[in-house]
Amino acid sequence: MNGSLRISGAAAIGEVPVFSHLDLVLEPEKWTCLLGASGVGKSTVLKLLAGIAQEIDFAGQISNPSRVALMAQQDLLLPWLSAMDNVMIGARLRGDKPDASRAMDMLQQVGLAHHAKKKPGGLSGGQRQRVALARTLMEDCPTVLLDEPFSALDALTRMQMQDLTAKLLTGRTVLLVTHDPAEAARLGQYIKIMTPTGLIDLTEPSGTIPRPVDSADVLETQARLFRQLRSHQ
Repeated sequence: MNGSLRISGAAAIGEVPVFSHLDLVLEPEKWTCLLGASGVGKSTVLKLLAGIAQEIDFAGQISNPSRVALMAQQDLLLPWLSAMDNVMIGARLRGDKPDASRAMDMLQQVGLAHHAKKKPGGLSGGQRQRVALARTLMEDCPTVLLDEPFSALDALTRMQMQDLTAKLLTGRTVLLVTHDPAEAARLGQYIKIMTPTGLIDLTEPSGTIPRPVDSADVLETQARLFRQLRSHQ
């Protein structure tokens, strides 16, 4: 599996096990969608891959680790900074010189160049998530972790953000954790359900992503995901 990213092993917090028998492979330059019941350990997987799992005891290995960027459900924008400054916050935190020209290009790509000077309070929920996406792109990491980044958006804005994100993350290795079978059916090139006993692989719909929300293959996959998730509650 040349270039793939793999995490395998077991995790616990103190004496409480989170998951065991995990063996997750992220194929390079593909979208992997990970679903599962609350508490099964999906967020723990993200934390381990992102290197922010200090409280987690992990017995296993992460092979072929790469630089990762994490985009969370909350946009996590700093309310006292402009959209432009939020996009450049990573460089500032590392003590690097921010690249304002590149940050503006990122905002241009997400359609917000004309809002560069606005603070988060002056932006809609969808616009805030687009700033968060621009900040993720600014990091230019080969692997991107998405932790339900569109779940708080209305249905139309969510679909638009799915389309935009799929376009802008082309060529990157993406892990999307989601509770939404419809989202996984639209975006997953590999679809996996995480259960207490391991992963279940589902056959993905045909076609390139983002797939049409109303295609028969997408709707059929969505239904299969619902059935699988209900059977593992």
